Amino acid sequence: MSNMIIGRYVPGNSIIHRLDPRAKLILSVSFIILIFLANNWLGYLILGLFTLLAVASTKISLAIYLKGLKPVLWLIVFTIVLQLFFSPSGHVYWAFGPFTVTNTGIINAVYVFLRFLFIILMSTVLTLTTQPLALADALEYLMKPLLKIKFPVYELSLMLAIALRFVPTLMDETVKVMNAQRARGVDFANGSIVKRSKAIVPILIPLFVGAIQRAIDLGDAMEARGYQGGENRTKFRVLAWQRRDSLAVLVFMCVLVILVGTRFLM
Repeated sequence: MSNMIIGRYVPGNSIIHRLDPRAKLILSVSFIILIFLANNWLGYLILGLFTLLAVASTKISLAIYLKGLKPVLWLIVFTIVLQLFFSPSGHVYWAFGPFTVTNTGIINAVYVFLRFLFIILMSTVLTLTTQPLALADALEYLMKPLLKIKFPVYELSLMLAIALRFVPTLMDETVKVMNAQRARGVDFANGSIVKRSKAIVPILIPLFVGAIQRAIDLGDAMEARGYQGGENRTKFRVLAWQRRDSLAVLVFMCVLVILVGTRFLM
């Protein structure tokens, strides 16, 4: 199995699993925006405790969340290095040519790392505890006001549902093709960039062929079942807002108030 966690649903009966997908989607997006309001250690501490509470409430192994960090680890490291060595303001601890390590750079590097960590963990909480179809239904519901300006809400939600469903499948197929190529003696880890790029070509061809075939099969299946998107289409599972969803929003609002208070008091 690949390290791609996006689109993978882990069945469970935790409080996070039982939340309405609309509530989880709204809270996840709001939390990502809220992260950028923190500007001191107390604010990040509050965000960290909230993130740990959300992760623990899912009752999903921490190893799965750490596995989701691997695909973007290089981006986190690259951003941290930029903040660490290219922040000229503040007290200088070390300098060599264009590289400068200052107290401001160290603080910014830590804050950037925490932002990446919180965003990835909360996004993973959303995808691991929400089925792709339920997430697409939530997005469709929240985007319904855009129908007044003729925005293709139903088509967009359908594309999202298909993408979330097939991204993990395509990643697993990529791993299978790579393992088959390794068994034939292909080395993806060693050699020059040109050599490794050439080794990827035998992966792309069967992957694209398989993806196109899956798309054709899905289209035929939808056509055979008489699928019609739009406003008149009924749903097997109807979204219902519960008391626990209101409670989750209330908890988030309390975190928002506390975070805003720490921003202006410190």
